[in-house]
Amino acid sequence: MSYDFDLFVIGAGSGGVRAARFAASFGARVAVAESRYLGGTCVNVGCVPKKLMVYAAHFQDDFKLSRSFGWDVEAKGFDWATLITNKNTEIERLNGIYEKLLVSSGVNLLNGHAKLVDAHTVDVDGKHYTAEHILVAVGGWPQVPDIPGREHVTDSNQVFFLKEQPKRVLVVGGGYIAVEFASVFHGLGSETQLAYRGDLFLRGFDQDVREHLHQELLRKDMTLRFNCDVKCIDKQKDDSLLITFKDGQSTEVDCIFYATGRRPMLDNLGLENVDIKLKDDGSIAVDELYQTTESSILAIGDVTGRVQLTPVALAEGMAVARRLFRPEEYRPVDYNLIPTAVFSLPNIATVGLSEEQARADGFAIEVFKSSFRPMKLSLSAQQERIFMKLIVDQATDRVLGCHMVGPDAGELMQGIAVALKAGATKQVFDDTIGIHPTAAEEFVTMRTPSA
Repeated sequence: MSYDFDLFVIGAGSGGVRAARFAASFGARVAVAESRYLGGTCVNVGCVPKKLMVYAAHFQDDFKLSRSFGWDVEAKGFDWATLITNKNTEIERLNGIYEKLLVSSGVNLLNGHAKLVDAHTVDVDGKHYTAEHILVAVGGWPQVPDIPGREHVTDSNQVFFLKEQPKRVLVVGGGYIAVEFASVFHGLGSETQLAYRGDLFLRGFDQDVREHLHQELLRKDMTLRFNCDVKCIDKQKDDSLLITFKDGQSTEVDCIFYATGRRPMLDNLGLENVDIKLKDDGSIAVDELYQTTESSILAIGDVTGRVQLTPVALAEGMAVARRLFRPEEYRPVDYNLIPTAVFSLPNIATVGLSEEQARADGFAIEVFKSSFRPMKLSLSAQQERIFMKLIVDQATDRVLGCHMVGPDAGELMQGIAVALKAGATKQVFDDTIGIHPTAAEEFVTMRTPSA
């Protein structure tokens, strides 16, 4: 059968663009349909604008610290509108780059909503296109619980476009988005509260990491509410929001920001027209080759509910392009030892197993920990501390996990991830000469296991 395209990609986020570009470079006839914005969540309402806002939030500490080094700096104030305007300009620039990347690769870019018609046909705003392979890469969407007053909630898409900085904000959630935006609002001067229904945020991260961040946020005078859930939200006459919690307590804020999870963005995708199985969490079920139960339709990225990280979607997009159109270069994505960062203030970065997971997996381990005040703060009264941790397999001496809380943790952890991927042992760490004076050298000078 003859098709219009060899590959039709639904969604121009990180994974979809990567798959489309490289498939086209391998000689395939490729189309991409996107109805919102090029670059997907990461570029528009995720990683990129969030990191820019984290940078902005850290300047308050930098201005204070500069005085201890002899600088007479006075911050006259912060202008939210300037940050948002400049952020928008940068995102527009990146949108243009994504468009050029696709078009210059020979990809047919269709601006419109794509919907599955059958196993080989896609409808884009009323026009049908056929393809031998269809790739679903539509990503996820913020999920807000159905509570009274839900219409007053700001979610993780809307937060990047607030016209004014809220003076008082309640962040609800315990994942990385929640702690990151609590840090952003707090650092920019908003009176910030973080509420989470569990005992402690960042479930699944190493317990020592979670507890260290907890103490650092308290040190910054952020209000933290644990075992706390919102019952209802009531808008007041002055447009403020009265938040009532399930335990009967209440608080009044100008903005309530929800970061309580994301769902696969499958709305109006036409799944009823094809034989695609969904998992219990609503994500698309795929096999090790990213094929759905409809063999001609594949799916990658957040919509599959696997590892919801941009670099993972990029790797999956590359794997699909290679397997379909350059099979001699195909290699599967390795989901082990994926490094990740949380851009809270202070930052968190981690790669490999937590102490709890290593023990649960049956490893006999040695644990090495270090906590210290960074040299940069030594001339000031600031008391923030860096935390580092190594998890080592006693049987093989292999480093199973590495964790850090502190400035630029993500930048540092990328190199550590390469070492762990290469199978580095604790002896390799010990034999590596440190760069002095840096915080990073602590990873190669920890000698005594913790009790």
